[in-house]
Amino acid sequence: MGFLEETAIFLTAAVIAVTLFNKAGFSSVLGYLIAGVVIGPWGLGLITRVENILSFSEIGVVLLLFLIGMELQPSRLWVLRRSIFGTGLAQVAVTTAALGGIAMAFGVPGVIALLIGFGLSQSSTAVVLQTLGENRQMNTVHGRTAFSILLFQDMAVIPVLALLPLLNGSGHTGDAVEITQKVFIACLAIAALILVGHFLLRPVFRMVAATRSNEIFSATSLLLVIGSTLLMESVGLSLGLGAFIAGVLLADSEYRHEIEANIEPFKGLLLGLFFIAVGMSVNIGLIVSTPGLVFGLALGLLAIKFAILYGLARAFRIPERCARNLAFAMPQGGEFAFVLFTAAMAYQVLTPEVADLLILVVSLSMALTPFIFMFNERVVKPWFDNRKPPVFDRIDDAGNPVIIAGFGRVGQIIGRLLRVKQIPFTALEINQSQVDFVRKFGGKLYYGDARRIDLLRAAHVERARAFVIAVDDIEASIRIAETVKHNFPGVPIYARARNRHHVHRLMDIGVTNIEREAFHSSVELAASLLRGLGYDEERVRASVQKFKQHDSTTLLKQHAIHHDEKQLIQSVKDAAEELEALFEADEPEADDEDGIGARSGAGLP
Repeated sequence: MGFLEETAIFLTAAVIAVTLFNKAGFSSVLGYLIAGVVIGPWGLGLITRVENILSFSEIGVVLLLFLIGMELQPSRLWVLRRSIFGTGLAQVAVTTAALGGIAMAFGVPGVIALLIGFGLSQSSTAVVLQTLGENRQMNTVHGRTAFSILLFQDMAVIPVLALLPLLNGSGHTGDAVEITQKVFIACLAIAALILVGHFLLRPVFRMVAATRSNEIFSATSLLLVIGSTLLMESVGLSLGLGAFIAGVLLADSEYRHEIEANIEPFKGLLLGLFFIAVGMSVNIGLIVSTPGLVFGLALGLLAIKFAILYGLARAFRIPERCARNLAFAMPQGGEFAFVLFTAAMAYQVLTPEVADLLILVVSLSMALTPFIFMFNERVVKPWFDNRKPPVFDRIDDAGNPVIIAGFGRVGQIIGRLLRVKQIPFTALEINQSQVDFVRKFGGKLYYGDARRIDLLRAAHVERARAFVIAVDDIEASIRIAETVKHNFPGVPIYARARNRHHVHRLMDIGVTNIEREAFHSSVELAASLLRGLGYDEERVRASVQKFKQHDSTTLLKQHAIHHDEKQLIQSVKDAAEELEALFEADEPEADDEDGIGARSGAGLP
């Protein structure tokens, strides 16, 4: 089979599998793995040259490490230093020791056992971050802790990969003099790369950027990655180590984002090819021949990592609920386990049989992760929440003129303005992690659910001159508005709305002071754009005012019919035509040649 035919098979398998898995709510990594299994020797047998493909696709891992290095800005590491080098270090160390100890108990040599334990201590960056992001949990306590642990894991894998070539198949290091020489040469190579990178990378990219050629810039970026990997390979170190160091050197560079944009497509495709190759190399025969061993190891890995993650989180004084969520999110093996075990097999540190078994166990643990996460969200969380009602903060304020429900982005801005005007307020927030975060910076707010009438009475809403609804969740916002309107009808409500439909639902309740969170910022951005295109300030302001008046009038008209979808759709179409006609009626003759519009006050946009 020729190169083009194999490429077509890879792309077809990737497109179909990843699309189906993403629609089903699973990680694209699992899609690539399954695609590899299907087209590989244990599936349809369409492609059998697994070792060659795996070797070529390692460049995807190299590019991934380069981009990870570019993310590690010193300032970012400093902010997260306690979580990264505290919780992250503890997770890797304890899990490696525990799993390595179990391996040694079954007769595995010490160095190899620790290598296996370290590889299994890794969690899937792709699966965890995607799952947390889709469920809007990245800014929670367990979300930030998970990110810090994953970041430390990504960094920790670099020195381990670098040390692999210094091991032989028996699991013991070679001659002491030989190893000392290798380490010395490796240190010289690393130092040379850092020095050359520090003094030459920016001038080189500056000259390349001056050519204004995207192709040359992309070629230079790829040459940097490949050149640094070749340098490390020449002294017997890991391919990815050079790319990682090069990435760190460019983390604060002004060319960082452009380099990332140029590298990302190559990284995505080649990394996908790597996971397909890993899927092709998965020994399905092991599941058929020893299903009890394979599934037992996978479930044992999940259980051990769950217990360690939960215990460490509680030891670092993370709240019980957050510790539980963290343990449910990260018990699986990770992508770098594939990289590590594959590299260990190539260096004859692990036998193919052991490497195949470990890769299969990690793959199964990753495949089970979405189901574990769903089990936590749909079974464990509701059970704990129903068993033990949340203990909200006791409100000691005698009654402030303003009550703010929701103290996220919007609520905090309102609170800052009230504070500088010396207007006292009571802030309520149901997200415990947000409460903890704000309190770290000295802010005062209460943990509580503003939908509860007893909490509102404790906050003395009846004495308030204004009640602000700044919560992000639409249904919670509606419920709060209904509760306040029904029980405290004399208190004016000022509400934040996500969209027009949210506005209409608030208007149904009787709320009149409503602001859409993105409307004004979008209009102001459009006004800045018009100024940039050459329109004078008077015309810009006139256009913005006309647009706002028309939108406000239309919003009120559509409120009467917003329950009738057919009428509402027709109203939207009519309003668009009406707005266009309104602007055309006042548009003077345009005399510019480019058709953008009249310049510097000569026309109305």
